[in-house]
Amino acid sequence: MNSPNALRELTLARIRAFVREPEALFWTFGFPIIMALGLGIAFREPAVQKVIVGVERGTVAERYASALRGSREIDLRLVAPDSAETALRKGDVSVLLTGRDTLVYRYDPARTESSAARLAADRVVQAAGGTRPAVPTVEDRDRQPGGRYIDWVLPGLIGLNLMSTGMWGLTFGLVQMRQKKQLKRMASTPMRRRDFLLAQILARLAFLVLEVPPIILFAWLAFGVTVQGSLLALTLIVLVGAMAFAGLGLLASTRAHTIEGASGLLNLVMLPMFVLSGVFFSSSRYPDALQPFVQALPLTALNDALRAVYNDGLGFSAYAGELAILVAWMVVAFLLSIRLFRWQ
Repeated sequence: MNSPNALRELTLARIRAFVREPEALFWTFGFPIIMALGLGIAFREPAVQKVIVGVERGTVAERYASALRGSREIDLRLVAPDSAETALRKGDVSVLLTGRDTLVYRYDPARTESSAARLAADRVVQAAGGTRPAVPTVEDRDRQPGGRYIDWVLPGLIGLNLMSTGMWGLTFGLVQMRQKKQLKRMASTPMRRRDFLLAQILARLAFLVLEVPPIILFAWLAFGVTVQGSLLALTLIVLVGAMAFAGLGLLASTRAHTIEGASGLLNLVMLPMFVLSGVFFSSSRYPDALQPFVQALPLTALNDALRAVYNDGLGFSAYAGELAILVAWMVVAFLLSIRLFRWQ
């Protein structure tokens, strides 16, 4: 059998095996939608204990920074002028204090935490002004598209799902084949390891059309979440991310010989990314000393790239670095898988 035919048959065999597993179908297609629904409902009006107030450097607002920093209910962020708009849009700050001559509050009135942050900041500013009449201010009630929590968290859910299905699906499938001695039988065929492993990745990619679009459609219908950027760019990021985690799943399968061993190994690899990679809250909350490690994680790169297109509508240059990280993980993982894979 020639190589293209062998690759096609191996890919189809893997797809058929996956379809016959109802549990895998649920976790791949049903669970992400259920999670999106739950988070969308739970965080539609998030309660904020300590509001995040941004002060744009070089503006009149900076004179009140010391007073704002001393407030127990305010987490103050000094923001550079070139990143102030982005910080407000992404929700890194709930209200932005700016203005050249008159103090301006910029915030989204539709966000509960933004209104609370505006009131908290104004109380501190008026007290710091110490004059009568009170400090004159202007409100810029600017609703930011894509600024809700569900808007922000949805790309993280897509990234989390791509990681989970890519790694759990491939690793468990290959470990089960190894336990059932199916891989041992394949060793007697003229099949190449490269073709066999590549078929696992191609089978994984075949399900993306059924995995990601339903999440996007559901989020749009249920919560009005829309893709701000190019759908073609989003598709590219999803494909590269899926291939990167499929490669990591293959690599994990080369070291695991039992289901228990595979479960422990996958948890060891995936748990740091689940916590650190900005799925449910921004990865920028971690200390600067951890940031090089956090930014090098494939799930962080995938989530950042997805949000650059999904929430911000940015061009290729904004996420080219993240794509490079994902490609590097993909290539290294696949090459190591070919080298370390054993039929027995």
